[in-house]
Amino acid sequence: MRKERRSRIGSYAISSSMSTRDHRQQPCITCTTFNILAPIYKRLNINNDQDQNSRESDYRAYWLVRNQRILDSLLRERSSIICLQEFWLGNEELVNMYEKRLGDAGYLNYKLARTNNRGDGLLIAVRKDYFRVINHRELLFNDCGDRVAQLLHVELAPPCSPCRNNDTRQEILIVNTHLLFPHDSSLSLVRLNQVYKILQYVESYQKENKLSPTPIMLCGDWNGSKRGHVYKFLRSQGFVSSYDTAHQYTDADAHKWVSHLNHRGNICGVDFIWLLNPNRYRKLLKTSWSEAVFGMFKYLLRRASLTEKDAFAFLKADSDSDWITYSGFCEALQQLNLTGHCNGLSDEETKDLWVQADIDGNGVLDYKEFQQRIWNPTWSEQKDDVIQDDSPKGREEQTIGFSVENAVLFPPEVEKGMWPENYSLSDHARLTVVFSPIRMPCSQLIS
Repeated sequence: MRKERRSRIGSYAISSSMSTRDHRQQPCITCTTFNILAPIYKRLNINNDQDQNSRESDYRAYWLVRNQRILDSLLRERSSIICLQEFWLGNEELVNMYEKRLGDAGYLNYKLARTNNRGDGLLIAVRKDYFRVINHRELLFNDCGDRVAQLLHVELAPPCSPCRNNDTRQEILIVNTHLLFPHDSSLSLVRLNQVYKILQYVESYQKENKLSPTPIMLCGDWNGSKRGHVYKFLRSQGFVSSYDTAHQYTDADAHKWVSHLNHRGNICGVDFIWLLNPNRYRKLLKTSWSEAVFGMFKYLLRRASLTEKDAFAFLKADSDSDWITYSGFCEALQQLNLTGHCNGLSDEETKDLWVQADIDGNGVLDYKEFQQRIWNPTWSEQKDDVIQDDSPKGREEQTIGFSVENAVLFPPEVEKGMWPENYSLSDHARLTVVFSPIRMPCSQLIS
């Protein structure tokens, strides 16, 4: 009985949400993200064998049974959107099994392999009775991690859409990705750039297709917690963590839940479904990116035990003047390992940072500019306000957004910050979020 209750956790999330919102009579859509641990990465300890090179991929019976159980759980839940990471695209039998079972259950499936024949990749599956697929795009980062991302552009189909008239857009952009694991601090910048590329790609896709503000869902394994630079970057762009929203957790609540037991034996919360509604204020993307890099810059300076005055002196290098020159700035970036290697900032990115920091444009940074842009940035306050549409009634442009009704992690122990010893589906928890489509005015201006 206990096992059945847990296996149907997503269904209970939906029914629980529906019971509190019957007065609206609006349908829900659900989204699941799950890193299913590719068999080529799953280590086995068979007969107390100490060989760490033993992988589940070498034992068909093992990976077949585990992935059948994963599919069983996904099909019991029957989310409207399923985003999988570490999908073993290198094995035809496993791929065919997922395609057949998901296809028979009414899903449209889209796959994307990582570059350089890594063996695994991504899968998005959407229910045909919930969505009409407009477009599917593939984003290849072509970086040291061979990571990729999927972009799916869909339109809500009746009865999921709350609107029947033609003046209201009913489209969603869904992204599925799996960021690089931060094996060392130098890779933090790579991960930040991967997110930057995703948001740039989404922005260019919207412009290319002349889309008005549209809800965006970013799903996947972000390989970083709520304390990291990626989290802060996405928050600065107006995205909210759906799970934290559902449970009314703040940005400071970094230890309330976990979703991953990593290969180092640490538990952490790294799996997110991010939501950006079309009525949110958004900063310019380049501004948010600069904030995030300067945040990393300050973190590295403080990790070196530098005070504010010491940090300013470090950036001045050997200059006797009371300002920072561009050459001193570049030298400091290199000493902090942010430039000078293939994973570091490019020359163009370094110049962009300098332009953002040089507020008055006089070619040097004085102490005040150092404080405002690097040490105590005044631009980093998060705005969670929504757009107030002051246009005349009858002319305000409407679109579809989403309210977060509920969010559930499975197994349930992870919601309390614990990892159960008897959980064997993956080294990640499964996250399912319940959304309710709602009408809202859309933002006309990105400020």
